[in-house]
Amino acid sequence: MAKAKKGDTVKVHYTGTLDDGTVFDTSADREPLEFTVGDGQVIPGFDVAVLDMVLGEIKVSVIPAEEAYGIHSAELVTDVDRERFPADMELEIGQQLQVGLADDQQAIVMVVDMSDTAVTLDANHPLAGQDLTFEIELVEIL
Repeated sequence: MAKAKKGDTVKVHYTGTLDDGTVFDTSADREPLEFTVGDGQVIPGFDVAVLDMVLGEIKVSVIPAEEAYGIHSAELVTDVDRERFPADMELEIGQQLQVGLADDQQAIVMVVDMSDTAVTLDANHPLAGQDLTFEIELVEIL
């Protein structure tokens, strides 16, 4: 039976959970995820998990943070003076903002703390620093 190998375009159904069992993403109610194995279209650990799967196989794979969204970096957390935001802008913890960078690029940051004088922004991926568990079903090799 054919196994998924690097360069194959595959379709998978998946459910991703955190250590506490919280589901953070699933394809259960939508079309399966289609990607090319080894092309960097998914996190590295997911690519590796799909390698050598056979059609119809279901497996559970625990992907360490280093092979998912990386380790949480303190260097990507910064305090910004509250006065740098518009006075009428309502901010709340957990809110995501798009900010401009020095090189004309854009970044998504999350508000993680606030005071009257400062807003703490975190540019890490929301899942950085977390091991992720995926249940993966290989539904098609194209």
